[in-house]
Amino acid sequence: MTKTLLQVKNVKKHFPTGKRNLLGKHLQVLKAVDDVSFSIQEGEVFGLVGESGCGKSTLGRCITRIVSPTEGQVIFNDEDITQADSKRLKTLRRQVQMVFQNPHSSLNPRMTIKQTFMEILKVHGLAKGREMERMIDLLEKVGLPKDALDRHPHEFSGGQLQRIAIARALLVEPEFIMADEPVSALDVSVQAQILNLLVQLKEELSLTILFVAHDLSVVEHISDRVGVMYLGQIVEMADVEELYQNTLHPYTKALMAAIPIPNPKAKREELILEGDLPSPINLPIGCRFASRCRDCMAVCTQENPTLKEVKPGHYVACHLYS
Repeated sequence: MTKTLLQVKNVKKHFPTGKRNLLGKHLQVLKAVDDVSFSIQEGEVFGLVGESGCGKSTLGRCITRIVSPTEGQVIFNDEDITQADSKRLKTLRRQVQMVFQNPHSSLNPRMTIKQTFMEILKVHGLAKGREMERMIDLLEKVGLPKDALDRHPHEFSGGQLQRIAIARALLVEPEFIMADEPVSALDVSVQAQILNLLVQLKEELSLTILFVAHDLSVVEHISDRVGVMYLGQIVEMADVEELYQNTLHPYTKALMAAIPIPNPKAKREELILEGDLPSPINLPIGCRFASRCRDCMAVCTQENPTLKEVKPGHYVACHLYS
């Protein structure tokens, strides 16, 4: 039986903003992540997809404890890591690593790759006496020569930098990697190389990955299961084949319709989202997608739907399937 490595339970991340009242309390709150729950099995790639600003990257930062959730639990290996102190977090960093979206800004431009890697090994007290062997081995795994260690980040292309960022994350032998849009800043041909590399490393090293992206075609290539986020909440979740072949939520259908077809003669129904995108500071009472949904009903403007299992393993938050 597959082990559940990560559980996200009712996680919220709210950012106070705007003016304060006489008691010093903020009058407005931006609800970046608002009551999200899901689990990831050991060895699984879970894709998290949605428009820019939907809260998927913030959720990933809550899971890796780069930021602390406002409410909820993140349970990793049966431990609630939202309660972890600084000492425990240092140990946790070895098990949970992150690959950031922009490798240019996530690597120190003043340090060579060797210096960057050595700093990580020193902090975690790893590979004493065999540091060079470990660094060279990881560079070979991601397809780079060993002389890359003596170069600075500006001497590499974007794809090479992302390979280095992946190697840096693997340096401490983690169980779980949060990949935050790791290919969105790269050319299409380079994207395919990095995706294939992640798939290969996942199999070789038995990794579990949370893969965040806004491109559904990219997510389809790498994921086992997919969750679709909209304005801080998951609106649909299913196995990758089920989600792409039997899309249910109107928002997911619109995202699917936006995927380019590599055939100029192919035709399909256009799903153009109209209406205004609600503000995460002033969310509507009912369904958050109601103002843009062509299937909107009266109940949609009054009650926010909860995520329900409508088929085995297929969850959707929509009144059309109540």
